[in-house]
Amino acid sequence: MPSHTLPTPTDPSSRLDVADRLLALLRDTTTEPRPDDQLAALTLAVAADLPVLLWGEPGIGKTAALTQLAEALDLPLTTVIASVHEPSDFSGLPVVGDDPAEQGVPMAPPDWAVRLVRAGRGLLFLDELSTAPPAVQAALLRLVLERRIGSLQLPPGVRIVAAANPRGSAADGWELSPPLANRFVHLQWTHDHDVVVRGLGGTWPRATLPSLDAERLPAAVDHARRAVCGLLTTRPALVHRLPSGESRRGGAWPSPRSWDMTVRLLAFAHAADSSREVLSMLVRGAVGDGPGLELLACLDRMDLPDPEELLADPGAADLPERGDRRQATLDGVVAAVRKRPDRSRWDAAWALLVRALETGAPDLVVVPATTLAALRQEDWEVPESIERLAGVVTLSRRADVSQERAAARTGDAVGVGR
Repeated sequence: MPSHTLPTPTDPSSRLDVADRLLALLRDTTTEPRPDDQLAALTLAVAADLPVLLWGEPGIGKTAALTQLAEALDLPLTTVIASVHEPSDFSGLPVVGDDPAEQGVPMAPPDWAVRLVRAGRGLLFLDELSTAPPAVQAALLRLVLERRIGSLQLPPGVRIVAAANPRGSAADGWELSPPLANRFVHLQWTHDHDVVVRGLGGTWPRATLPSLDAERLPAAVDHARRAVCGLLTTRPALVHRLPSGESRRGGAWPSPRSWDMTVRLLAFAHAADSSREVLSMLVRGAVGDGPGLELLACLDRMDLPDPEELLADPGAADLPERGDRRQATLDGVVAAVRKRPDRSRWDAAWALLVRALETGAPDLVVVPATTLAALRQEDWEVPESIERLAGVVTLSRRADVSQERAAARTGDAVGVGR
């Protein structure tokens, strides 16, 4: 009879148990609410049920982010490495039945797709997309757009996220084909030093779906459609613009499909009251940097207060906080007075400039005040409010003169040196 039944410290199984306990402790991490724009952009696109493609260097944390996202959203995660699959793994394998002439030959889906359908929901992660050969990319088209694999239709509860490395850092990398690239919202995934350090200490940012305001849904849809249609009406060349370079074709570019995705993203961002940074990531990730920035400028103009409403009640005016939008608002007010000059409107514009001076940066009122002063007619008395602005305008002009003199002296010194 053995002297004892408990494993000894030298027993390999005992050492493995201790190692497993240590591994469990290392995996025991927590999350915290923390502002993270790229994570917010990802979760909003997932909520909008749009395929997302994360671009980033190897080891940047794309896979870890998707794993944490699936856990936070309580979605089963299915990872498929695109580069190690054949085209038939996505289009389906033919299965010959009893009477092919009558019943046809159905295309059998892979086991992971069947599991997703049985679960009714999940997060499908297509990894290493940029190392998938062109034939596999072609087979992925139907999966990404129509959510079909062979004869199987994925349920609405399944979301699709992919990840890719830039061609220069991908093993045997390929450029993404334009048809496949145009089906994704492209997000550049970078590391944040503070997030990484705190995460390695055991606390990562918490991924949460955006909180949509139910009362804002109709207005959000109207806002998104007006913005996109307004831009494309004045810029018809942006409706479809396939980039000339091969590498740019593998990213975000404008097409009717990507503009449709943009409408959806704008509506979700408006209903969730997302930050401008998050909105910028999403819009540029759908239609590209140039068209995206034009759309953002169009949104800024849409969101500016009506100059006539400001002139009607300057005392209750709510001016934008952001400097460029406040400047545009004041310029719009002066332009409205120039279009329809009237003593009362001129006085109201001065009152608005004073309000802007009291609630924001003084330099923003210099140009509007100078332009507004030039609109004065001879029989209009100078309002007392101008005195409060005179110092700012005079100081600005002195600064400009000093700067011009300094530049002139520098030029003279350079000329003498030669």
